[in-house]
Amino acid sequence: MSEIIVYGLDGNVQGSVNFDITEKATNSVAFARAIRVLRQNWRQGTVGCKTRAELAFSNRKPWKQKGTGRARAGSLRSPLWRKGGVIFGPQPRTRTLSMNGKEMNLVFNNILFSKLAEKAIACLDFNVSAEKPVTKLAQKMLKAADLDNKKVLLFLPFDDITSIASFRNIPNVHIVSFDQPNAFDLINGGCWVFFKKDVDLFKEMISRWN
Repeated sequence: MSEIIVYGLDGNVQGSVNFDITEKATNSVAFARAIRVLRQNWRQGTVGCKTRAELAFSNRKPWKQKGTGRARAGSLRSPLWRKGGVIFGPQPRTRTLSMNGKEMNLVFNNILFSKLAEKAIACLDFNVSAEKPVTKLAQKMLKAADLDNKKVLLFLPFDDITSIASFRNIPNVHIVSFDQPNAFDLINGGCWVFFKKDVDLFKEMISRWN
């Protein structure tokens, strides 16, 4: 049984949230593979340069073969010349790596318990009914919970537009949807934060890592 502290708007402890999840054996190799898969799949693969066949220059011979005293030249597109083509340069391509779900859940489980050991998971009682974003109130609550100088990974439902708009402009806050966690953001976030109203969504998310 694990416990997460709930903080109010004034920073006072209001209680705790308990959940039951089994800790799995740590696998550093699986974690390294998960990060490599993410970073590789995030690459756009749009870098490229032109070969001599793709240049718009004329392909005529610059000067005759003999009698000029200059070195032989066959084309303005030669890679030896300025503005010529590139030999073996990068070309647009897509590389994708994959990782099975069981191994990915193991990585998420390891990260979760590492954050629990660091006491780097907090629940905030932030439930504002205002129709407009309230960034000032969001900053006040982070400061009250002593999270204003930490890298915060905030879990929110994708349809909670008001909360997203309230926190997205705060520099130290990175927002992630409950249904789209990834190993890079989970380990890079200094402190995980979710709201008391979203406890069931948080429990549902981590239950998949059991």
